[in-house]
Amino acid sequence: MNTPSDRVPLAERVEQLLADEGPLPIVAAGHPVLRRATEPYDGQLGDALLARFVRALRVTMRTAPGVGLAAPQVGVGLRIAVIEDPAPVPEEVRVARGREPQPFRVLVNPAYEAVGTERAAFFEGCLSVPGYQAVVARHASVRLTGQDEHGRALDEEFTGWPARIVQHETDHLDGTLYLDRAEPRSLSCNAAAARYWGQPTAEEAARALGFDLP
Repeated sequence: MNTPSDRVPLAERVEQLLADEGPLPIVAAGHPVLRRATEPYDGQLGDALLARFVRALRVTMRTAPGVGLAAPQVGVGLRIAVIEDPAPVPEEVRVARGREPQPFRVLVNPAYEAVGTERAAFFEGCLSVPGYQAVVARHASVRLTGQDEHGRALDEEFTGWPARIVQHETDHLDGTLYLDRAEPRSLSCNAAAARYWGQPTAEEAARALGFDLP
């Protein structure tokens, strides 16, 4: 069943969202928009409104803070996401997780496919599932295709943590949360994750909590 806001045209809904200055409210797990496949972007917002929406996504992501944000996370069912990762982590974490700084970029109608068969498993969290983390095994390398906010084609290979980010955000656009791919026995509140599982890899957590890594 549609909610009243579902019956308002997309551009009008985005205008309503942007009426207030500052970060947009992030919707949490349980909201139907997070479980729906998004509508491919095909100019529904127009150039000026799209630019304003992208700016708002960027502000919201940075304020949260996070390294990615998809349009459904602010209640908009369009196939748009933003990513950015300054990667302020210790060297041992950077090496173990392949976490390299990523500039701000906009992903429009993104899709990914695995490059090779290697998978990597690390703790992962989500702004729409506040307070928790869990281990997710993902493709170690992916090829991402789509467009940027100006309609220019994207066709790029990502590895390590950047590959994880683009998989996570693209999954949002398909109605998939990281919990759907997570190892259930690894689910930890943030306090427990910080106390027990702050190591660069998830190997100790796998032994202690009783789950397998790829």
